[in-house]
Amino acid sequence: MTPIQKKMFADLADKTLFEKAQSLGFDYLNKALERNIYPTAEALDNLSVFEEKLPEKTGDAHEVLDKLNEFGSPATVAQVGGRYFGFVNGSVVPAGLAAKNLSIFWDQNTAMQVISPISSKLESVVQNWLVELFGLPKSTVAGFVSGTSMANFCGLAAARYRILMNQGWDLTEKGLFNAPKIRVVTGKHAHSTILKVVSLLGLGKANIEWVDVDGQGRILVEEMPELDNRTILVLQAGNVNSGSFDDFEAICQKAQEKGAWIHIDGAFGLWAGATQSLKHLTKDFEYANSWAVDGHKTLNTPYDSGIILCNDKEALVASLHMTGGYIIIGKERDGMYFTPEMSRRARIIELWATLRYLGREGIDQMIEGIHQRAVQFAQLFEQIDGFKVLNEVVFNQVIVQCATDELTEAVIHEIQELRECWVGGSTWHGRKIIRVSVCSWATTAEDVERSVASFEEALRRVLTTKFT
Repeated sequence: MTPIQKKMFADLADKTLFEKAQSLGFDYLNKALERNIYPTAEALDNLSVFEEKLPEKTGDAHEVLDKLNEFGSPATVAQVGGRYFGFVNGSVVPAGLAAKNLSIFWDQNTAMQVISPISSKLESVVQNWLVELFGLPKSTVAGFVSGTSMANFCGLAAARYRILMNQGWDLTEKGLFNAPKIRVVTGKHAHSTILKVVSLLGLGKANIEWVDVDGQGRILVEEMPELDNRTILVLQAGNVNSGSFDDFEAICQKAQEKGAWIHIDGAFGLWAGATQSLKHLTKDFEYANSWAVDGHKTLNTPYDSGIILCNDKEALVASLHMTGGYIIIGKERDGMYFTPEMSRRARIIELWATLRYLGREGIDQMIEGIHQRAVQFAQLFEQIDGFKVLNEVVFNQVIVQCATDELTEAVIHEIQELRECWVGGSTWHGRKIIRVSVCSWATTAEDVERSVASFEEALRRVLTTKFT
């Protein structure tokens, strides 16, 4: 036995190491709801302690953990709390976080059933749950990936395969050289990940047929070009700024009749379809062919938890195909056929735990609660001079603007410096805006009130010190 083997066997037997990690985690969670949302300047400066040469000798596991806790923990962003609104980053459902912690000890690779029978089973179960929850066609299959960026990639890869195959062109054998033309149609407010995916798939961003949008970022149905069976139509369930949804009822069934492949980018908004009060936003989205969604956004599973749903199993599997003489095909699900990766951590475990814990009722209440907190933000802003809400708050997003772009940017900076809450900026129809994304189950009415008070204080400071 080598010296490093002896040392690591000793570390494995030393349960105080793992108990310490758990204790430090509990301490972090206890403080996360009330601590400053963004790291202090001191905490950020202290990150320099990690700028060291790779040690020559093996160290002490407790010392490694202590260093992470002392200097790493204060430099985290407290997204698990209720006052982080900067990006569409959800918190964590406790049952999901606990399940993830357990799965860390299991350290499962989910490529094949033979490698991880539990992962294979849970992926099959969750796939069925999601199909039922969203009301999707029974033929729909799911791939569990890192996030919606990768889910969008899988959906459009399946679309590319099917459109070419329908024209007698086998992409997996012939590639894209001399292949028939594929059209990509989407709205001018499509998320940047769609552009990235179009580029990665070799379809070319310059070939996108852009459709004008209305004041909320929704595709103008009357401006859409004629669709055909060579078309990939990309729609949105949740505009990244306004939270708006394209009009699936007016678009999807007609596009399907034309033979177009419909892909819905629903990173956070697709979950509206799992509720009673908000599912009108996704009416007729079941006529699409593929749907991309995150668990780690609105559903509040731990990171990372993306999902591709596709009603054409053959197209999805063929576009992500995998072969090898050493591969052992399972009697049940082999997850690698539904994702670009072979080796993947078992993110399905915490997704299953979150869904199993919440159930239909809990999912409905949590997502509706997130929506109500966004509505509360808008209502409070309307009572304050100096802030103007620009969007219809249909889901979880609120767009706020001050009198000028310069003032808006200054207020964003001041809010971030105050650290009571955290928001980011964006642009909306050519103007600078403050973007408020409500996505945490932990956000309470009091959190919203505290955050709006921070907005007011930031505006007061800026007007007093910089705009006098």
